[in-house]
Amino acid sequence: MVKKFFRTGHTFRSLRYRNYRYYFFGQMFSHPGTWIQNLALGWLVYRLTDSAFMLGTVGFASQIPALFLTPVAGVFADRINRRRTLVITQSVSMVVAFTLSAMIFTDVIQVWHIIVAAIINGIAVAFDTPFRHAFLVEMVTDKNDLPNAIALNSTLFNSARFIGPPIGGLLIALGGEGVCFLVNGISFLGVIGTLMAMNVKPSAMASSGRSIFGDLLSGLAYAWRDIPIRVLLLMVITTSFLGLPYQVFMPVFAREVLGGDAQTLGFLTGAIGAGALTGAFFLATRKGLSEIPRIVFVSAAMFSTGLTFFSVSSSLWLSLILLAIAGFGMVVEFASSNTLLQTMVDDKMRGRIVALYSMSFMGITPLGSLALGSVAETAGVQNTLLVGGILCFVAALVFLKKIPLIREAMKSAGL
Repeated sequence: MVKKFFRTGHTFRSLRYRNYRYYFFGQMFSHPGTWIQNLALGWLVYRLTDSAFMLGTVGFASQIPALFLTPVAGVFADRINRRRTLVITQSVSMVVAFTLSAMIFTDVIQVWHIIVAAIINGIAVAFDTPFRHAFLVEMVTDKNDLPNAIALNSTLFNSARFIGPPIGGLLIALGGEGVCFLVNGISFLGVIGTLMAMNVKPSAMASSGRSIFGDLLSGLAYAWRDIPIRVLLLMVITTSFLGLPYQVFMPVFAREVLGGDAQTLGFLTGAIGAGALTGAFFLATRKGLSEIPRIVFVSAAMFSTGLTFFSVSSSLWLSLILLAIAGFGMVVEFASSNTLLQTMVDDKMRGRIVALYSMSFMGITPLGSLALGSVAETAGVQNTLLVGGILCFVAALVFLKKIPLIREAMKSAGL
């Protein structure tokens, strides 16, 4: 039964591509640092302010650039060299991490410094994400292996989500938040080095003859006309606004609801990562696309159910189990949606569509963080996430009714 569930025989087939192997091991070195820093950032903000609203504000500042810049970045991802751009975006994030580390060590850090740094890093990430997704086709030249490469990326990201936060909690206890930012800054050297060591043949970047705004509009029109793409993006947007902001409130649950400390926060975030890692590995073992629409529904239902019951839990062990369920559902829903989008999209529109996908969670989540943070100030964090979880489940039921349309469109496209 377990073997059938995971089907491990072809799990790592994308690693036969030399450039993808470089990318894979570079990300393996870098991603844990990102999650170590994410945990330290939330703990630092809550230590300085004791405010759930400020947690939401910093989350908003770090991700709001994606709402405005990611679609434009997608246009450029169809026009300019993707590898060189990734080196630049990763370098910017590295400098931000080192700068914040120095400010913490010298005890001059203030909340407004964090907000400014979050905005700068958010701009880098807004460009990095669509370029990184579109860059996959230059590393993995056989599109039949593209879904596996996407799933392995999720496996890496969520392995780091699992191991990074507990390490971050330990580092905070031993040396403070500044150590976490320093470790993250160093970790960027791995991915920058592997990007520079690659020998890739860049994709042909044919000019459309239109302006940037014209290309942007053509990408939006393409996404709206294509039924599977439209439905998937709307589902991602809904989950991102109502569900994903739960992560910025983990410090409140760790300290106020569960009566813990930074290590407790590390365990909670690690539980999300454990579920997400299991989900990503599950996807890496899938072969074929026919079952993915239903997987999107089931995983969305798992995420919303886990979130709903976590919001009312006062037990640490029960909370860890529920967060693992939510983490599994979250990564499977989003990675499955990304897999469908990447395999169905026209190559000429790839950068723009993956940018819209990125914007659907990176750009919408900060709006949800700000909105839910404001509501949580009066209604309480637990009540706010309870309502958010219920509404996410309703959205999953709506998506279930659209699955036949998605499958019909996939069949027409020969998928």
